[in-house]
Amino acid sequence: MTQFPHRHSDGADVLAALTKAASERILVLDGAMGTMIQRYKFSESDFRGERFAHWTHDLKGNNDLLILTKPDVIEAIHLEYFEAGSDMVETNTFSSTSIAQADYGMEELAYELNYEGARLAKNAARTAEAKDGRRRFVAGAFGPTNRTASISPDVNNPGFRAITFDQLREAYAEEARGLIDGGADIMLVETIFDTLNAKAALVAIEEVFQERHVRLPVMISGTITDLSGRTLSGQTTEAFWFSLRHASPYSIGLNCALGAKEMRAHIQTLSRVADTLVCAYPNAGLPNEFGLYDESPEAMAEMVGEFATSGMVNIVGGCCGSTPDHIAAIAKAVKGVAPRKVPVLDAKLRLSGLEAFEFAA
Repeated sequence: MTQFPHRHSDGADVLAALTKAASERILVLDGAMGTMIQRYKFSESDFRGERFAHWTHDLKGNNDLLILTKPDVIEAIHLEYFEAGSDMVETNTFSSTSIAQADYGMEELAYELNYEGARLAKNAARTAEAKDGRRRFVAGAFGPTNRTASISPDVNNPGFRAITFDQLREAYAEEARGLIDGGADIMLVETIFDTLNAKAALVAIEEVFQERHVRLPVMISGTITDLSGRTLSGQTTEAFWFSLRHASPYSIGLNCALGAKEMRAHIQTLSRVADTLVCAYPNAGLPNEFGLYDESPEAMAEMVGEFATSGMVNIVGGCCGSTPDHIAAIAKAVKGVAPRKVPVLDAKLRLSGLEAFEFAA
């Protein structure tokens, strides 16, 4: 088996540098990786490369595999986002758990995908920093997997679960090891539709921090799946935060599913209740009848910029449909705008089920 070196930093320098930057300005995340990959119109043979030429499963659509078969393209996309104004980019590892890779029979590649994904993004970060002297950061991306721990996929058996908490925890721990060893600066648990899945990821990350003697900032980003204002597992924005605030994340936020217009009220809620940084990276509008996102960079930047001028955010970026052009416009829109001030909240008993509950004596 290929041996991968472990990182040497314990992460303290990352937190110090990130905290300093976030105190000075609104930080900018990257945009969509999938949108950029689609522009290349890769064929099945492109996804396979030489290494997987005879793989028994179809591989087209496994965007994470391009880390291994088209590494130059993935690194170039990361660099495009850095040059557009991103302070941090996400690794191309949204589906790099053994659980998600099982669709392609590639469970054994999980660690390698995460290690190489972090390494490529780190290369791009160094290249960008060398050009202008501004430190860039790599956020190791943990997707939600294609299984849910809270909801039965069988309408006739509501008690059935396709995955257990421990199976998720073990898969996320493998992902965390790869990302940390590959040089990621931040752990980003994103596009959360099931809070229990996120809890498994956070437990796994904490265990790996202790195992690797490292501690990195952890960002959490949920997904309000539709105009109901709830996650897929049924929680309101406030309840979602109350469920995860014990993890003391570096930031809490929302991404995907909604455009900036539809996301605004939920970001406003987080800004009010969260005593940590708030991050927003919406889609480039809602999909059109063809499933494509056609909100212009200017229109998206105007709305995300309003999040900033209203004092609601500390970190902004884009999700589905966004490109380096969108990120450049967003970076311009928030430049010089003061970051949201983190509120100091009274100590209260705060509980959550599907709704939030705050006890006031």
